[in-house]
Amino acid sequence: MTRLHFASALLPSGWAHDVQVVVTAGAIAAVTPGVAPAAGDERHAIALPGLASLHSHAFQRGMAGLAELRGDSTDTFWTWRETMYRFALAMTPDDVAAVATLLYVEMLEQGFTRVGEFHYLHHDRDGSPYADPAEMAARIAQAAEASGIALTLLPSFYAHGSFGGAAPHAGQRRFICSVDQFAALVAASRRAISALPGANIGIAPHSLRAVTPDELAAIIPLAEDGPVHIHAAEQVKEVEDCLAWSGRRPVQWLLERAPVDRRWCLIHATHMTDEEVTAFAQTGAVAGLCPITEASLGDGTFSAREFVDAGGFFGVGTDSNVLIGAADELRQLEYGQRLKHRQRNVLSGGAGRSTGRSLFDGALTGGARALAQPASGLTPGARADIVTLNAAHPSLAGRHGDSVIDGWIFSAGGAAVDCVWAGGRKVVEGGQHGLRQSARDRFTASMRRLVA
Repeated sequence: MTRLHFASALLPSGWAHDVQVVVTAGAIAAVTPGVAPAAGDERHAIALPGLASLHSHAFQRGMAGLAELRGDSTDTFWTWRETMYRFALAMTPDDVAAVATLLYVEMLEQGFTRVGEFHYLHHDRDGSPYADPAEMAARIAQAAEASGIALTLLPSFYAHGSFGGAAPHAGQRRFICSVDQFAALVAASRRAISALPGANIGIAPHSLRAVTPDELAAIIPLAEDGPVHIHAAEQVKEVEDCLAWSGRRPVQWLLERAPVDRRWCLIHATHMTDEEVTAFAQTGAVAGLCPITEASLGDGTFSAREFVDAGGFFGVGTDSNVLIGAADELRQLEYGQRLKHRQRNVLSGGAGRSTGRSLFDGALTGGARALAQPASGLTPGARADIVTLNAAHPSLAGRHGDSVIDGWIFSAGGAAVDCVWAGGRKVVEGGQHGLRQSARDRFTASMRRLVA
């Protein structure tokens, strides 16, 4: 049992003072506000629940910064994708483990305590399956276990190169599965995470580009009671190609032809009509927003104000992992809306409300829903995922309540994160994860070989 005492803590009911939190077997057993610290309590100033990065491609952390040289033609998502394919084709299972371990260490240092790993790097470099279908998934699980981050594994089904069952691109050979292969992969992945504390599993049909309607219908039952994630409407070209194939836009097609409900998470959903925004919000599914990656890739700007006003749920993910930061993703989400609407505090939720608090609450709730977590926040029964902020940071000086979150998101960023508990295990102290240096050393060794 661990007893923590916080001068101020954000509970589901709001900010509370002098809060004692008791942690047992990785979960929060009791939360008692308004009590003085007792002997043996570990004392901290400001506590928040950890957030989920609901959408991550761990291997892409290794190529961060490697696609910033413009070629002869207009540089777009589609040209970036070619660089990603080349990088993916070079990685060994050991490389994947090294990259994922550093990534998850960095996520924890920045206030993310759970990751939704949209995992599609399945096979050997020539495209042949490993003897264990979950060889690569097991490396992801190992990285999660070493770092302490909670894992929602989302094996991705990828069968085609474009709409209508087009043949896959040669660069996609490590991703490609038949329905039967994917069923075996999901079963093996379920075994790979079975002993990992706090882990769960869903499925991720990659996109309507990569999955035919019949295949989508065949794989959805493999999720059992887990989440279903899919990329949708990230790029204008994707929308145009989907219209040419089906007469429907991607989100429109999914809402009309797939059983989209609160178990689903539509990643990006950047390009929607007003009607799609409203219909999507009404399903209870989550919009998986990755603001930094969407900016990096030139995707466009999600209709966040309209979606939230319609009652939609959202969470944030780090996607390509070009920059890791819970505060950074939330800040970019709001700043994108400010640029789009030429207004300030667009996602505050109303007059007199804190934008940072609204962003944080939305991401906390949506992230938990998207990753099928029955409880979230600093509440009894929830996994003990706790983040403390350094009250002495200049951007938090003299702040109280929601202004603390505003100072963290819009000024201090990750530099204000002090300690992090993941499943009750203290993994970050003084802003540094215990594995930081060893994870960096392994990552650096892999990168020197891969970049060369």
